[in-house]
Amino acid sequence: MAHDRQRVEAALLDAVRTPDAYLTEIASHLIQAGGKRLRPVFTIAASQVGSDSGASHEAILGGTACELVHLGSLYHDDVMDESTTRRGVDTVNARWGNLQAILAGDFLLARASEIAASLGTEVAGLLARTIGRLCEGQIEELRHTYNVGRPVESYLESIDGKTASLYATAARIGGLVSDRDRATVDALTAFGSAYGMVFQIVDDILDLTATDEELGKPAGHDVVEGVYTLPVLHTLASGGTAASELSAILGKPLEHSEREKVLDIVRSSGGVPAAVEHAEKFVADAERACDSLPDGATVDAMRQTTASLLASVTR
Repeated sequence: MAHDRQRVEAALLDAVRTPDAYLTEIASHLIQAGGKRLRPVFTIAASQVGSDSGASHEAILGGTACELVHLGSLYHDDVMDESTTRRGVDTVNARWGNLQAILAGDFLLARASEIAASLGTEVAGLLARTIGRLCEGQIEELRHTYNVGRPVESYLESIDGKTASLYATAARIGGLVSDRDRATVDALTAFGSAYGMVFQIVDDILDLTATDEELGKPAGHDVVEGVYTLPVLHTLASGGTAASELSAILGKPLEHSEREKVLDIVRSSGGVPAAVEHAEKFVADAERACDSLPDGATVDAMRQTTASLLASVTR
């Protein structure tokens, strides 16, 4: 996989190289900052299910397209959140301005679409729909900003769109470019979706339970921004003193002391264990998807990675 990651890095840089050095610098900024490249890894792994062969050129391209969509969404997210750092470097909006960040994000999405088109109409249509799903998920989150009555279903719908859909697409593309049968492609898609749901729930739990030092940023960023995630929603729904205290603080921008109080309430309530229980259902979904896939080392690794992800917040 290390060699395939290097192939992805080269493909990413090649995809954003243009005759305009200024645009190339901006578009490659977060690529140069590094990253786990989980979505390309999903595409590559999915392409290898039921086969011992190495990753094909098409699988590398498919993973690259998914990563470009992810990066483009980060450029836009940082503008909306007014973020100043990302992956240990200045955000594009902080360094070059919001207009440049928005246009560079659009450019990355365009490059992703161009690559997807080279892989056929089904992949092109799939990626286009997924970009739409990312937007839908983000809009669902935005329309419930500072809403203490946000339903859990709204949260799940939002993360399904803004996070899980791209993991599902990454895995599906791996199956499509490898000419797997439809049952296998659908199982890969279901696995990617379930993993993405666990990934986002775990990320949201860590935002509330990890320290500033562990996160590399202030804990509770989402709640400060008025985004109430699963542990908060479960705490609010639990009733009792914790729910009443939390409800009285939320619903507006928070001062530093209020943020600390919210973190104390959520960390000491049953909201986090309830969120973990919710994530366990998606781990089970991922297991069932793996049961439908051919046995082998790749599927064994897929089983392990989802369970290990949730274990990172239950140890």
